[in-house]
Amino acid sequence: MKIIIAPDSFKESMTSKEAADIIEKGFRAIFPDSDYTKIPVADGGEGTVQSLVDATGGRIIEKTVTGPLGTPVSAIYGLLGDGRTAVIEMAEASGLHLVPRHLRNPLKTTTRGTGELIADAVSHGVTEIIIGLGGSATNDGGTGMASALGVRFLNDDGQEIADGGGSLHHLASIDTSGISPDIQRIKVRAACDVENPLTGENGASFVFGPQKGASEETKLLLDQNLQHFASVLKHRLGIEADKVKGAGAAGGLGAGLIAFLHAELKSGIEIILDTLSFSDQIRGADLVITGEGQIDGQTVFGKTPAGIAKCAAAQGIPVIALAGSLGKGFENVYSEGITAAFSIASGAVSLEEALASGRFNLESTARNIAALYRTAKKARL
Repeated sequence: MKIIIAPDSFKESMTSKEAADIIEKGFRAIFPDSDYTKIPVADGGEGTVQSLVDATGGRIIEKTVTGPLGTPVSAIYGLLGDGRTAVIEMAEASGLHLVPRHLRNPLKTTTRGTGELIADAVSHGVTEIIIGLGGSATNDGGTGMASALGVRFLNDDGQEIADGGGSLHHLASIDTSGISPDIQRIKVRAACDVENPLTGENGASFVFGPQKGASEETKLLLDQNLQHFASVLKHRLGIEADKVKGAGAAGGLGAGLIAFLHAELKSGIEIILDTLSFSDQIRGADLVITGEGQIDGQTVFGKTPAGIAKCAAAQGIPVIALAGSLGKGFENVYSEGITAAFSIASGAVSLEEALASGRFNLESTARNIAALYRTAKKARL
């Protein structure tokens, strides 16, 4: 048999690669001679860099960049095995987890460090960059990112404005002449699983501002500033990024990527599976096994198991999903092509106990499913 093992990470317990290795061990106890292909996967969020590096034989690069508060932070990104593609999680340089709760202020935080990671990737000669949008501490419309790449954001006196969403009302003009031609030739794809526009009641400031430390008054100010930013983009550069679906992702970084890097915003799992040539890799498979920490009613909205099941279903391949837990509405995944879903939990235990025993439980569940699958195959003969 040809068996594909393509899980996401089991957060706080196993990386996607570790989970794939453990599932294979459980299945090999029953099917020792089967042909196994392991494809660690992520959906564009946390763990995307590591999963793609693991899946392609790439490497991790660590760099000190400007953090969201303007102070240095250590961040990583990945160069994939083809040597031509870089994958960046913006949260590595500009993430909310880098800002202590009492210092969270989206009027000040910047995406400059994300731009520095992009510039470093370009220096390695890549032709394509994948950027995961999510977990940001920022609300600057991607101006910090663009500044790091040579764009100048100027006030009425021709002076550069300060970093952060709170300074955008001073913006009068934008000078893009400093962007390197090498950067302009790069294909940029942004893994974006929200459809929020840049501004308005469903925009970056109103929807995501509070978790970044914005008060009701600050939300309104940030939204007005992003509206001004969008107006300058339109009148000075002829770019209308305001109402594009996903422009409000990561505090408006989606809009900045569209405006200055001509990025394509797509579902994270679609970008990842396309990058991995997943449909080609699973061709002729007898079974696909996927999984992640929790499968519930939200899984069908762009999460890894649903994306994998959609690809497999198009080729008539059954899919088994394993999860640390099955939450409310998990049955929705059946309509996406998942044949069966199993929780690996051995009983009613605390989260700490579940995480500690996750590896054993995953291997045991995989072994039991393999035994059941073998029995079912024999019954059909």
